[in-house]
Amino acid sequence: MSARYAVGIDLGTTNSAIAAIDLAARRRAITSLPVPQLVAEGRVGERPTLPSALYLAGAHDVPAGALALPWAEDRREVVGELARIEGGRVPGRLVTSAKSWLAHGGVDRTAKILPWGASDDVPRVSPVAASARFLAHLRGAWDAAHPDARLAEQEVVLTVPASFDEVARELTVAAAAEAELTTLTLLEEPQAAFYAWLAAHQREWEHALGGATRILVVDVGGGTTDFTLIEAKLDGATLALERVAVGDHLLLGGDNMDIALARRVEARLGERAGTLDSVRWQSLVQQCRVAKETLLSGAAATATVQLGGRGRGVVGGALSETVTRADVEELVLDGFFPLVAADARPRAGRGAGLREWGLPFASESEIPRHLAAFLERHHATIGGGDAVLYNGGVFTPAALRERLTAVLAAWAGGNAPAVLVSVDLDAAVARGAAYYALVRRGEGVRVSAGSARACYLSLDADGDGARERLLCLVPRGMEEDHPVVLREPEFEVLANAPVSFQLYTSSSREGETAGAIVEAARDELAALPPIRTVLRHGKKLAARTIPVHVEARRTALGTLELWCAAKEGGHRWRLEFQLRDAPLLDEGGAADTTGAADTTGAELVVTAEQRAAAVAAIHGVFPASPARVGAAGADAAHALPRALETALGAGKDAWALPVIRALWDALSAGAAARTTTAAHEARWLNLCGFLLRPGFGHELDPWRVRQLSPLLSAGVQFPRAPQNRA
Repeated sequence: MSARYAVGIDLGTTNSAIAAIDLAARRRAITSLPVPQLVAEGRVGERPTLPSALYLAGAHDVPAGALALPWAEDRREVVGELARIEGGRVPGRLVTSAKSWLAHGGVDRTAKILPWGASDDVPRVSPVAASARFLAHLRGAWDAAHPDARLAEQEVVLTVPASFDEVARELTVAAAAEAELTTLTLLEEPQAAFYAWLAAHQREWEHALGGATRILVVDVGGGTTDFTLIEAKLDGATLALERVAVGDHLLLGGDNMDIALARRVEARLGERAGTLDSVRWQSLVQQCRVAKETLLSGAAATATVQLGGRGRGVVGGALSETVTRADVEELVLDGFFPLVAADARPRAGRGAGLREWGLPFASESEIPRHLAAFLERHHATIGGGDAVLYNGGVFTPAALRERLTAVLAAWAGGNAPAVLVSVDLDAAVARGAAYYALVRRGEGVRVSAGSARACYLSLDADGDGARERLLCLVPRGMEEDHPVVLREPEFEVLANAPVSFQLYTSSSREGETAGAIVEAARDELAALPPIRTVLRHGKKLAARTIPVHVEARRTALGTLELWCAAKEGGHRWRLEFQLRDAPLLDEGGAADTTGAADTTGAELVVTAEQRAAAVAAIHGVFPASPARVGAAGADAAHALPRALETALGAGKDAWALPVIRALWDALSAGAAARTTTAAHEARWLNLCGFLLRPGFGHELDPWRVRQLSPLLSAGVQFPRAPQNRA
């Protein structure tokens, strides 16, 4: 079925947004869609965006039925506006900034760690699962409004920070798959913001650029600060656009400003407030966030922040403090956008940490210092003859845009760049993503953009020097869907025993080619999580060395795929990042491999697209809501194993452990649909036994088994069906 809509989704740190283009309409108009959500207990209302907040309700927090949505049954969690409201009251049950956690390499981002620092009685979710909840809400709202054009069937573009590395991008795709959005494309947020500007000036964009040959996009969101450089070059008689540089990951944005404001309010309260525990501190930060957004939007000139008392004096000992718009603008201007010299650079060791939040925020809060370092790294200046585009809700006040423009002008000897005006700072990324879906169809104006970072394999065994010897796998600028087969150099690896590969990326090195062996200083590189695996080979699985070469591909989805390929025999192993510090071998000596699980030597390679297709096949038969079981019913359940083998390109005995566990996670999400028919129950039980076998060997298996236990305790729903009792 061809898509009816091009849809852009901005999965934001603070707020998420969705926009769409009706492909059946003659005029390609972009529509920003309001998001229905709970705005009070039992009351649904529309808001321009969906707050990226998840509240995990306690047993007695809200009455039964109060969290039901028109498209979802009552549950003990809520996202959006009501989540923010309830989280302000009970911050220990609120999950925010999930997107920032996706990029935090110091934790297991697939583990249930949020809310960070919550008490033992609070349920937890992983950063991936929390992100999936926001996407699932957008999908549910869309499907309710478009029953004949479900979101999963449209051309969906999902945005990520330009600074997200390969792992964070893969985790974003995993969150989308968990939300039953398996066919989509990733787009960098600064590019999306520029695409929104192009869409608004489509017929006269060259004139609107005013002759600018370089465009700087400064995107300051709730959690990250992103810099991107785009160049306008003549290609014959046509002006062409190319994204030439992106910045490194900076966990610096609205969250930091909320914390800075909370610290100022805390200082004003002084001894009256006493020492703030985690709950009171988080409550103060949440209230300061609301105050900041209200004041900077111009909706009010003052806001009141209230802090509950301690112990028995929770109500009677409550304190309040008034915050003015001038307070906030002064704090943000001086603390985050000061006037600094062109040679200013980020200072090491700045800041005293951000208590109990767990995130590795940038220690240097002054954004112009980071911008100066970015421009130096890419040998660029921005002044007269150039242009700047600001994006992100932080730039809603004109004073902040004017300040950073003044900084750039001072660096360029008084020659200020032209300022490109964004149509809507809060919706620009979603709108630009929808427009990019049109561009992928051959319409509109394209910004060419290859890989934002080069990717390297370390060739140093010890890796403890100041410089690193590297094999370039993916050079900067490599286009998507371009396979790289590096037959030289040839490596020898130890098969059937644990091996480890260390990868690095760089957003500044250029001029290299795939297969080149280079040296780089450590401070030019960013380390990715190690790849630890067992390359299973041969019938006897004896440890021995085999010659291999490396293959890489930057997918159309926007992710990176890596393989080892044997010189002889045609065997290939997919290499996947190790996100957990887990042992490579279980107690019985069985390897937790990322290669194939069979012992015939014919290892299976499963691409991201194949895995997504298999997950989609399961969701089609076992959707999260039983009401969405398709008309095919029992026939689809009977045909599911064959559909999975077709999607994965191999029989089930060749499916690797990570693949079958990913399929189990999809099957588990649709557990409620198993009771639709006897055929559904039989197929669900059959696949359950296969996909979760033997119940151990993967890091999350103990949790999966615990999740399965209550489902099995419910018993068989169709006891008269012989296959269900077997």
